[in-house]
Amino acid sequence: MKIFTIVFLTVLSSCLAAKEFPEDFLFGAAGAAYQIEGGWDEDDKGASYWDVFTHIPAKIYNNDTGDVACDSYNKYKEDVALLKELGLKSYRFSISWPRILPDGTPIKINQAGVDYYLNLLKELKAAGIEPIVTLYHWDLPQYLSDLGGWLNPQIADYFGDFARICYKLFGDYVKYWITMNEPSSTCVNGYEQGIHPPGVPLPGAGAYQCAYVQVLAHAKAWHIYDDEFRAQQNGKVGLNNVCNWLYPKSNSTEDLAAQDRAMEFTCGLYVNPVWNGNWPQVIIDRVNYTSQKQGYSFSRLPEFTPVEIDYINGTSDFFALNIYTSYLIENVAEEAFPTPSLDQDAAYNISGDPSWTQSDAAWLYSVPDGARKVINYVNEKYKPSEIIITENGWADLGQLADQGRISYLKDYLSNILDAILEDGINVTGYTTWSLLDNFEWTDGYLYKFGLVQVDFNSANRTRTIKDSARWYQNITSTRQLFD
Repeated sequence: MKIFTIVFLTVLSSCLAAKEFPEDFLFGAAGAAYQIEGGWDEDDKGASYWDVFTHIPAKIYNNDTGDVACDSYNKYKEDVALLKELGLKSYRFSISWPRILPDGTPIKINQAGVDYYLNLLKELKAAGIEPIVTLYHWDLPQYLSDLGGWLNPQIADYFGDFARICYKLFGDYVKYWITMNEPSSTCVNGYEQGIHPPGVPLPGAGAYQCAYVQVLAHAKAWHIYDDEFRAQQNGKVGLNNVCNWLYPKSNSTEDLAAQDRAMEFTCGLYVNPVWNGNWPQVIIDRVNYTSQKQGYSFSRLPEFTPVEIDYINGTSDFFALNIYTSYLIENVAEEAFPTPSLDQDAAYNISGDPSWTQSDAAWLYSVPDGARKVINYVNEKYKPSEIIITENGWADLGQLADQGRISYLKDYLSNILDAILEDGINVTGYTTWSLLDNFEWTDGYLYKFGLVQVDFNSANRTRTIKDSARWYQNITSTRQLFD
């Protein structure tokens, strides 16, 4: 009996053995200026195109706006205290372009905005929390949108001026800069479909031109840091995009080819120029082919000049990777192309698997092994020296007992850890989306991603820690994850 007990306990201990994250692994949480700050017109802040767009009736669920949001403009100390209480070592936030430069140009620097971010950075430093700072998380100054927004190549120059000012003002506190958040979302939602600002759909052209300008803007911001600030500040500048793993719906040759195209159209279109110097070849070929079929004498995909290719290539010090979900990809048979669109160029259908657990937000499934697959994909294709998971999170309706979020985070973290320990990939940090329930773009306040509940019916925007936050706190304090 004694021998049996010893064997049983040994087996049990083995089964419960924890996998451990590296000692210097950065656990964190994220937020973004428009989604949490509020204070949309306080202290001489200028209007962003999201400020304008959300004030148009019926554009946003329930006509919600980010006018007050979580009121983090006034409650940032409370937010930092929550981060510290939960034992988090990093906080990803964004700097509102129009809060620093009201019209987006360097003519006027808004000192109140500068003070806000300096105070936030000092509060984080005092708490021992590493800031990961995004320069552009979708809040383009309305004045620059009126000039053509991300369709106008000159916006890259305006962005360079903004980046330089931020490096100069805040760079002594920041070691990780992210230039753009999810250019795929900005370009497709804003300029292909028109469901985000500026709200004018330009199918078959808008997303490509937007991607072209954002890549140039990113490269300009990287070069400015490299030339003028890196030697003194010793930080890193990276580009972010969401890259979800996509599975072929079948093992047919057609679906496998469609899967490859889908990865390039959703991920590679926006990051391949930065890592490998040009658009993915399959996108160059597809858009040229469909453009010819539609009678164009040129490709609808802008062409990088040799000078631009040299300028953009190799301009990311780390890969800032957002991972949320996975989908099935099915080839669409060749057909006539009556009107230009990115969907026709890509030629695939996207769907979910009924067996996957679905969140309250219909687009978000829990497919945790997709995280490990996409990390390996990014590592093999782009060969970054460092990967940081900069967003990963689960949508529900805001309940404090959020077991669904705990299950999701546990399963995704397990696969991320396998990519580190078993695949040998240098993933150095994980940032869950999000610290707070917040304004979720066209969904308003319908879906919640936060570790911390925010009462949007309260003038005080009361914060309450959820079960998932306590679970995450245990992971961050022990760095251990049990299977």
